[in-house]
Amino acid sequence: MKTLGLLGGMSWESTALYYRAINERVAERLGGHHSAELLLASVDFEPIVEMQQAGDWDGAARLLGAHARRLADAGAELLVLCTNTMHRVAAEIEAAAGIPLLHIADPTGEALVVGGHRRVGLLGTRFTMEQAFYRDRLVDAFGLEVLTPEADDRDHVHRVISDELVHGVVRDDSRAAYRGVVDRLVASGAESIILGCTEITMLISAGDSSVPVFDTTALHARAAVDRALAG
Repeated sequence: MKTLGLLGGMSWESTALYYRAINERVAERLGGHHSAELLLASVDFEPIVEMQQAGDWDGAARLLGAHARRLADAGAELLVLCTNTMHRVAAEIEAAAGIPLLHIADPTGEALVVGGHRRVGLLGTRFTMEQAFYRDRLVDAFGLEVLTPEADDRDHVHRVISDELVHGVVRDDSRAAYRGVVDRLVASGAESIILGCTEITMLISAGDSSVPVFDTTALHARAAVDRALAG
């Protein structure tokens, strides 16, 4: 089993989901009393948020790259960045660490293709929905057509993530609002929905959508274990 290096804290709420999902997958694969061999660097999220808001992606890359390098130096063999948004600087983090990074969009794209889904709706932070780094990877590597919500819906989806979910707050009215966003994406032609923020799985699930839902947190964690156990 390769040692996983988890780069988390963005937010710690979703990083906790990763820890459980990874260990559950190891137990499923190996049985007995097996659990994951992993190292965790949980960063202070506040400076990252400030850099996001300022558009200082280079600064964020340097900060997270330094943490990733420490994980590699401690023995991590595969890097798992426990956030969708900060894959904006995934290449820089991987270069700084000097070990492979499992990109979160890849297991999701693979699952969508296997399921025969080509036109997908993407929910996430404003950065994930509006910038090209995530959408283009799904388009270029997997041939997907990616739809995002209208501007008002994007603002609301982002606000719920940043003001509620990263603090562990799950509200029924926010779930209802997200269901409305999903319905509008489906009406626009989305055949499935990507939960493209690691906290969204705390709020909505398959029962909140009339089309299949793809949880990036669960898919990423599962793929990380399968990669760690390969060979």
